[in-house]
Amino acid sequence: MPNQNQSSDAYNFDKIINRKSTANIKYDLRNKIFGKADIIPMWVADMDFETPSFITEAIIKRAQHSIYGYSFRTQSYYESISNWVQKRHNWDINTRWIVFSPGVVPALNFSTLAYTNIGDSIIVQPPVYFPFFSAVTDNKRIRLNNKLLLSNDKYIIDFDDFEQKAKQAKMFFLASPHNPVGRVWTLEELTKLGEICVRNNVIIISDEIHSDIILPGYKHIPIASISDEIADITVTCIAPSKTFNIAGMATSSVIISNKGLRNKFEKIINRYHLSNGNIFGAIASEAGYTYGANWVDELNKYIQNNFEVVRLALKNSNSKIKLLKAESTYLGWLDFSDTGLKDKQIKDMLINIAKVGLSPGNIFGSGGEGFQRINLATPRSVVSAAIKNITNTFS
Repeated sequence: MPNQNQSSDAYNFDKIINRKSTANIKYDLRNKIFGKADIIPMWVADMDFETPSFITEAIIKRAQHSIYGYSFRTQSYYESISNWVQKRHNWDINTRWIVFSPGVVPALNFSTLAYTNIGDSIIVQPPVYFPFFSAVTDNKRIRLNNKLLLSNDKYIIDFDDFEQKAKQAKMFFLASPHNPVGRVWTLEELTKLGEICVRNNVIIISDEIHSDIILPGYKHIPIASISDEIADITVTCIAPSKTFNIAGMATSSVIISNKGLRNKFEKIINRYHLSNGNIFGAIASEAGYTYGANWVDELNKYIQNNFEVVRLALKNSNSKIKLLKAESTYLGWLDFSDTGLKDKQIKDMLINIAKVGLSPGNIFGSGGEGFQRINLATPRSVVSAAIKNITNTFS
């Protein structure tokens, strides 16, 4: 059995692992994405840290059986999820509420198909993870933007606008914690959002995939845990993919306490014959949620220190680039607006001079102009090299 009480010395987040030629998007598609291969890739949201041994050991043990036929998820798989969210987020859930999905982005689309019709309106809060947009428009629904407001270097919700949009909407995509701006929404903010949705019969689809990557000093609150009334209209999407760097396992969970909503979601999953998942995704998920608490605690401390490296580098270089205060995720939100440069100029300089690949802020919708998202889930030496290249380029 893995040691759940290992010290942080057992986790070497500084270790450099060569990911080239492993058919991974982050490194092996650099030439396609950025036009050159000699780029430090700090864009797509996966980690360069070694997957913890308690997961790899579980996968290897199952692989040694050598027959990989049709399988199902065991009761212990579901219990590992319910135990994790209870201990981590103080949310008591019934294992019957958990529905499988091959990913959170697919779950957004399944929810759109399950709960809305063509022409219905769905609220999003840009700048936000861009698959929210396609989950609306690709399914011929109408997108209502409740744009986040930047106030004193912190994003806040425009509740007056949200209340007006809720009167027109059928559904609301919530990013909690928020990608890319990194907010951990407070109990007051979430309660206000939830109560508006309850009053207006708006279904909440809460993307909480980053809920375990919470920086010290902050606390994630699942919106469905606030009240029975809010839970009754909420579909919560989580996954071990960000938490344990196993996105390639295509395994996530959708938690739905309302039986009617759950049945509608399962109907879509079954329509497309996606309920089986895969053997190793289930094994990896259960191992992570069973043994991963200490590893995640140490991961979050390491990521916090990476944010501090970036903050100090920008400060010491007197850079016009600002790093907005991070509360969650391993994704930093860099503000280039004081440089006076256009988005295309910023992107070209990052790629061709700094040789760092980031995610342009404008892909996250209105309000993302002049920003870049940087992935800091990588060894500190890489973070230091990348931010040095950036500050030298934009000095």
